[in-house]
Amino acid sequence: MTTPTEFRRYLVDIDSISTQQLFTDCLVIGAGVAGLRSAIEAAQSRNVIVVCKATLQDSNTWMAQGGIASVVGNDDTFESHVADTLHTGCGICDEKIVEHVVREGPALIQQLLEWGAQFDSNDGHISTTLEGGHSHPRIMHAHGDETGRIIAQTLIEKVKQNQNIKVIENFFAIDLLTGDSDQCIGVIGHDDRGLQIIWATNTILASGGAGQLYRETTNPDVATADGIAMAYRAGAVLCDLEFMQFHPTTLYIAGASRALITEALRGEGAILVDINGYAFMKDYHASAELAPRDVVSRAILSQMLKTESTHVYLDIRHFEKEHFAKRFPLINELCESFDIDIKRDLIPVRPSAHYMVGGVKTDDSGKTNIKNLYACGEAAATGMHGANRLGSNSLLEGLVFGKTTGHFASQCKKTGAFHTKYPMIKYHIPNSDRTRLDTADVRISLRSLMWRNVGITRKSQPLIEAQEIIKFWQRYVMDKIFDSRTGWECQNMLTVCQLMAQAAQTRQESRGVHFRSDFPGTDDEHFKKHIEIVRGK
Repeated sequence: MTTPTEFRRYLVDIDSISTQQLFTDCLVIGAGVAGLRSAIEAAQSRNVIVVCKATLQDSNTWMAQGGIASVVGNDDTFESHVADTLHTGCGICDEKIVEHVVREGPALIQQLLEWGAQFDSNDGHISTTLEGGHSHPRIMHAHGDETGRIIAQTLIEKVKQNQNIKVIENFFAIDLLTGDSDQCIGVIGHDDRGLQIIWATNTILASGGAGQLYRETTNPDVATADGIAMAYRAGAVLCDLEFMQFHPTTLYIAGASRALITEALRGEGAILVDINGYAFMKDYHASAELAPRDVVSRAILSQMLKTESTHVYLDIRHFEKEHFAKRFPLINELCESFDIDIKRDLIPVRPSAHYMVGGVKTDDSGKTNIKNLYACGEAAATGMHGANRLGSNSLLEGLVFGKTTGHFASQCKKTGAFHTKYPMIKYHIPNSDRTRLDTADVRISLRSLMWRNVGITRKSQPLIEAQEIIKFWQRYVMDKIFDSRTGWECQNMLTVCQLMAQAAQTRQESRGVHFRSDFPGTDDEHFKKHIEIVRGK
């Protein structure tokens, strides 16, 4: 466990007496699959407030094109799904957690069906497909490549129907409140009414991922690692931050934002070729296009370097056009918007930051080391994914751990209506005489730095340089008081980027999505373990 550079406890001045206040039994921060499912579970016996940074539709869940993995076919087994997950996790998955998630999956899928979700089916049975790293077809899709959106819509409707759940959109959670204690007692945040405190008996952190820390990403604008930064400042143990998963295939159009091209295409026969038309994946892995994501991402990067190109291509010209449009409606629409004819043209792709494997360390109930604080979804490190997430396991984990954390959080006593049980919090930040940097410029530069120095391949000196540059920016940004989302996001991004670079420097081996060109081998003797980071006391 390591202790990094220290900064102040809270990002804003706090005076709990003069700040607007709300009270709840359970507070959920985030509205992806994990946050929504935890709210539904907790609301069976408690009052719940769900806050989200933008709208209920702005989440990685909503954008997820891939499917959800679960054992639903007669020729598949829990043991096989567990084995595939453990293998992809490269030796540091928590087998107990994997077993729990895999076995809980089918019942929760059935529950989604009962709540109105419609998965693609054939002859009355849910259709399943194969993806890289899976030994059996167990990937379920909804409306082709709209799986995440369908699951999110189903959960949102369930939330809206529950009178015990209050949703507050466009609420920026700034910091978890602990007062002088070692327990979480709520959050201070900001919406169009100004600063607000939400006091909560239990808080569930489901704030999503960190893809926006990188120049190239599939993630929405909201994915700036705010929850991980908040938890760190509050004293939570962070774990596995060096494991950022890069998706091998995002649409590469110069000047356009990156868009995910689901690996389900490769599962159904799409071929990766370089700019010369050469199908290169067979040179890198026996499973070729069906190799795990980290292998495919590094292979693409290597081939780009060999051919001195900015991208490679997906070849789907052999696909039947009508079936493609029906099976992958979002990708079909995307291709048409850029005048890409799938029967004639190749699809330009390159890797992008996709999924934060690490996060806030939890136990098997979703509890963190901070009393009354739980975490689930992409913001959490449950032990499910190890060093590399198996494709389509993220929606599954979010669904299962959402239910699990919601259940345990609901076991609390009700707060009652009196605020006197909560401590008075006063926190003042002195004025800084340092020059204020342009946060928008810092953000752009930071994302480029992370892509170059803490990207798909890592090496000692670039990692050291990244930390030095980030610490320089921190000196001019972390001591400032901001009053808007852009400033707080920049502070959170600087915090987590420094921690990620530090964790990547500490792990002197290659394992899963973490590849060190100066340590290309796997070192089980010294690093078959988790890298934990905690704020100094």
